[in-house]
Amino acid sequence: MTDVLIKLPDELERRARSAGLLSDRAIQDLLEDAMRRRAGRRLLAVARDLQAAGVPPMSMEEIDAEVKAVRAERRAREDRGGIADRS
Repeated sequence: MTDVLIKLPDELERRARSAGLLSDRAIQDLLEDAMRRRAGRRLLAVARDLQAAGVPPMSMEEIDAEVKAVRAERRAREDRGGIADRS
């Protein structure tokens, strides 16, 4: 675990504390939610860029083949004793 020190305006701290948002669990939930939203925005931006570039969408069969290839590569890396990339 890592300790993080943050500075907040007094009024925000008071409201956040009264809402139960300054507990370790609440802050962890807030950060995880923010990271999911950010990843979603990046995904939508990439989709817009692909559409603007005229890249045709992949078929479900192509998507399935790509997913299987990534999983096979990850398994092979783990079998060789490497650390799997969970991204």
